[in-house]
Amino acid sequence: MATMPPHRHAPGLPARPGGLRRVAHRLLVLVAAAAVGAGVLSAPVQAAPTVDEIEAQIDKQWEQLEPTIEQYNKVRSQLKTNRKKSSELQKKIEPLALQSELALTRVSDLASRYYMSGPSHDIGALLVSAKPDTLTEQLTVLDRLAARERKEVEGVLAVRAKYDGQKQKLDTLIATQTKQQNELAAKKKQIDGEIKRLEASLPKTTIKTEGCPTINGVANAAAQKAIKTACQQVGDPYVWGATGPNSFDCSGLTQYAYKAAGIYLTHHTGDQWHEGKAISRADARPGDLVFFFSDLHHVGLYLGNDKMVHAPRAGKPVQVASINNMPVAGFRRPG
Repeated sequence: MATMPPHRHAPGLPARPGGLRRVAHRLLVLVAAAAVGAGVLSAPVQAAPTVDEIEAQIDKQWEQLEPTIEQYNKVRSQLKTNRKKSSELQKKIEPLALQSELALTRVSDLASRYYMSGPSHDIGALLVSAKPDTLTEQLTVLDRLAARERKEVEGVLAVRAKYDGQKQKLDTLIATQTKQQNELAAKKKQIDGEIKRLEASLPKTTIKTEGCPTINGVANAAAQKAIKTACQQVGDPYVWGATGPNSFDCSGLTQYAYKAAGIYLTHHTGDQWHEGKAISRADARPGDLVFFFSDLHHVGLYLGNDKMVHAPRAGKPVQVASINNMPVAGFRRPG
């Protein structure tokens, strides 16, 4: 039998199924690799944040920081008030202590003359420790004395106990507030560190500030003075906790402006909200205070036509701005 020649694939005819699969697989691998490579090459490079984007980040961080600063301002204002009260009470207590000692000396002399059983040393020891918690024991001993002397010392001890009790409460409050102030300062420092980090990435530019517009027809003399004073501070730097004359935070600026007009406001937005008359937005006029956010942590001095002068935040000086850049909580009229 003749040997058959090897089978050759005729040109133009389909290849065997196994060969087709191998070729197709190689093509798919090449196409997939090309597609992946093209995708990597065409992926957009992450752009560096713009100045406006960094400013927006700082503004967002500031919304978290400013309530802490205003709480700090509140505690510091209360602390200042209570320290003054404590000092005044101490001045009242000092003459009362001397008056008590003189009266007790007279009572002790009386006791040594009239008591047969010799309790005068007990009386003297008891009355010298004029503390509120021993008042009952003091009065028990005083019942054994002459009515006139008893009434004199009884009155002195009662008044002294009253002031001692008040001073003790104030001292406790001052200690608590001092601790709270330190805690707030630590929290402020932590958040402020992040603000400074963001500000460090900003290009060094000069911030241009718009001056206050001409305002006519402000009927209230105090409002006129406050507006003039606040507008004179445009361009001054923001410094947290500052109340002037060369730097301010938001409630420090409004306090400074109205202090020049003879009206005292507490250096705290929440207190300033309660220190003025409520005014609707429709009735707001230049000189009113305009507050922002539900927790009232920002305030500015209204200039009319949806404009205000305010101390916005660290990195931004006192300036004129639209009140529509933040959620308005309401208006108050000092005085």
